[in-house]
Formats: sequence, structure tokens, C-alpha cells
Amino acid sequence: MDERVDPKEADARQEPGLRETQVVPRPRLRGRIILGLLVLAVGAGLYWWMHHAAPSGGAGRHAQAGQTPTQPVGAATIGKGDIRVIINALGTVTSLDTVTVFTQINGQIVKVGFKEGQTVKKGDFLAQIDPRPYEVALDQALGNLKQQQGLLEQAKSDLLRYETLSRQNSIAQQQVSDQRFLVQQYTGTVKSDQAAVDNAKLNLVYCHITSPIDGVVGLRLVDPGNFIQTSNTTGIVVITQMQPISVLFSVPQQDVPEIVKQMRSDPPLSVAAYDQANVNLLATGTLATLNNQIDTTTGTLSMRAMFDNPDERLYPNEFVNARLLVKTLKDVVRVPVPAVQHGAPGTFVWVIGANSTVSAQPVKLGPTDNGYEEVLSGLQPGQRVVTDGTDRLAAGVKVTMPAPNQNQTAGSGAGTRPVRTAHGRRATARPTAQSPNQPAAQSPAQPAAQSPNQPAAQSPSQPAAQGPK
Repeated sequence: MDERVDPKEADARQEPGLRETQVVPRPRLRGRIILGLLVLAVGAGLYWWMHHAAPSGGAGRHAQAGQTPTQPVGAATIGKGDIRVIINALGTVTSLDTVTVFTQINGQIVKVGFKEGQTVKKGDFLAQIDPRPYEVALDQALGNLKQQQGLLEQAKSDLLRYETLSRQNSIAQQQVSDQRFLVQQYTGTVKSDQAAVDNAKLNLVYCHITSPIDGVVGLRLVDPGNFIQTSNTTGIVVITQMQPISVLFSVPQQDVPEIVKQMRSDPPLSVAAYDQANVNLLATGTLATLNNQIDTTTGTLSMRAMFDNPDERLYPNEFVNARLLVKTLKDVVRVPVPAVQHGAPGTFVWVIGANSTVSAQPVKLGPTDNGYEEVLSGLQPGQRVVTDGTDRLAAGVKVTMPAPNQNQTAGSGAGTRPVRTAHGRRATARPTAQSPNQPAAQSPAQPAAQSPNQPAAQSPSQPAAQGPK
């Protein structure tokens, strides 16, 4: 008879250490979902409180209403004034006379009569060459001249006797003719010897070297004791004329007709020479002459301006910036350069309307002078334009400006003066006393108390002042 064993009883008969324990997982996912919903709810509540329930949340109300905060800007009023038409060109200072002094004879330098950098006049002594060899040559030439003069006188005396005897038919006519030819030979020899004497005297003059012009001597090129020759290429010294002096510069060919017109109708055009950095004024002169042809490789015309140079601030071969004043435009409408912007509309300015909102106004401009540009079209005197803070503007944005007594007129002075804030950003200088409709410009570190209906001007890196939480 088969014995059947229940599985449960079989399991119970097994040893206790061999039993398996079953682990039932706990429901943790539900708890995590609940925790996330609670965090989202708390965040939404804080967001609503900060942007809707804060008592002084001016910036929040502006964000809710979709309004742009009022921007503080610097402004100027368009006026009239003078604009100078100036042509700027790179020029080179050029001496009118530069001479390298060479020797005209061979010899040894025994004396130098100048100091380097000395100002000399024409005829001043420069150097002395040993004259003794040329003095000996002069004595020799004088001796030869005396000998030939004696022979000439003897030949002339014989000719007179021969002519007398010829009239008496005492000698042949051929002998008289020969004597005449002999006199002519001696006459030529005497002239040649006289030239040798003059040449020896001239060499003695060349031994004493003098300055051929007025000017300033440069560095000495030969020292005393050296033997110099006419074949030397370095010379003894270089002399450069300093007063007056000229500046050579070139202008584009499109400016030539106006320059020629002004030269014919007006007094000499003024030319100012500035240093290489174009900062310091060195001298003021006049336009002297124009070249007779345009350079086809550059399309420019060379010109020469003359300067008296009394203090010798212009030095030969110096690079300078030449400013040629062509003409002056009188009483024209002009705008400060900081107000001019360049963008998609082309050249434009931000014009401030009657309701203190700005709009982009395209303009056409002319020459620039001393921080102003001539307005050919687009603006009228009396209009206000933004000169500082243009990077924060858009069409229709409301702006605040300094008090009327702080505004500068474009025809009478510079624009509003920018100042530096604690963070290095530019801000417009504003008056201390403010009208009720004009909020004061705030320092980034010390915001002023704002009225409930008036937002504070915010710095790009500073949030608006928040009410109590």
C-alpha cells in the first residue's frame, strides 16, 4: 500500500536552516510622486507671492503688464554752428635746401671750424685744408708766367724793328711775317700761364671751406688729420636749411577741384602740422603750391605747405599729420557725433518726442569737425537727440533726461558728460535736485526709496528692490 506524503508535511520535516524566506517589496514609488507634487506646489506658491502679492513689486507689475522700464539717457538739443572742412593727410617735413659739403681739391684737413648741430650762415668757416702744396704751385705758375711775359715783350720789340726795316726794304717780308706769328705764340703762352696762376689761386681759396647756405650742420663725417680727395663720396658735413621749411603731402584727386577753387578766390589756405600721434600741434603754415600732375598709381596730388618754423619744431624727414583747412561752413545745422548711430536703417539718430519716447530718425550727414557733424537732412534745430545710453533703446521706449538747465545745445557745446559708476558702466551725469516726474539716477550700491507708482531705473546686473517676504 503506497504511502503518500503531503508536500506541506514534507517541507515541515526539512531542517530549519534550509527554509527559504520570501521578501515582499514596499510601495516607495507612490511616496516619491507625492513628494515631487508638494515641491512643485510650494514653488508655484512662492512664484505667485513674489510676482503678484508683494506690496512693493513695481518690477513685477511691469512684467505682468508687459511694459518696458523707463531708461535714463543723455540728451542734446540740435542747434546751428560752424563746421570746418578739413582734409587730413600724412606728410613729410622736407628742407628747402640740403647740401652735402665736399672738397674740391685733394689734401689733408688741418682744422675744423664748426661744432655738430651748430647753426651757420652762408660764408661761415667750416674746415681748412693744408694750403702749402698749392702755395708752391702758385709760385711755380707765377714764375712761368714771368718767363713767358719776357719772351713776349722781346718778340714784340723785334717785330717793331722788323717792320721798320721792311718799310726801308732792308729785310725780306717773310722775316717780318714770321716775327708776327712768334708774337702771337708768346701771347697764347702768356695767357695759358696766367690761367695756371689763377687756378693755383683758386685752389688756395678751396683750401678754406665755407658754408654755401644758411642752416644747421649735422654730424661731422671727416676728422682733422684725414687726407680727403675729390673722389670721396661721404663729404665733410651735411647742412640743412631749417627756416623756412616745408611739408609735402598728398590729397585724393576728388578733393583737388575744391582746393583749386579756394586757392584762386581766397587768401592762402591754412595748413596745420600735428605730430605723428596726431595730438600735438607743431606749427601752422600756408599752402604754397600744387604739383602739376596727379599720380596715376595712387590717384593723389602732391602739395607743398610752407612753415616759418621759428622754434624748429619741424625737423627734416619727420612724419607729420597735415590738416588742410579748405573752407568753413557758417551757421549750419549740426549734431553731436555720439548721437549718430549706424544700423539697419542706415545712418540714424534717436529723436526724443514730446511724450519722452524715442524713435529712430534717418539722417544725411556732411563733414565732421570738433565733435560735430553737419546735418544735410533729417533734423531741425530744436529737436532733442539721445547722446548717451543708446544701446538700451528701442522704438517707443520712454526715457528720462537731465533737468533742462543741464541739457547741452548741439550748436553751443558738447553733449551730456558721461560719468563712471562703481561697476565701470557709463552713466549720464544728472542733477541732484529732481522734479516729481523725474526719478534720480541711482548708484548701483545705494538704491533710493521708490514710490509705489514709479519703478526704479535698473542696472543690467541688479534686480529690482523686493518687498518683504
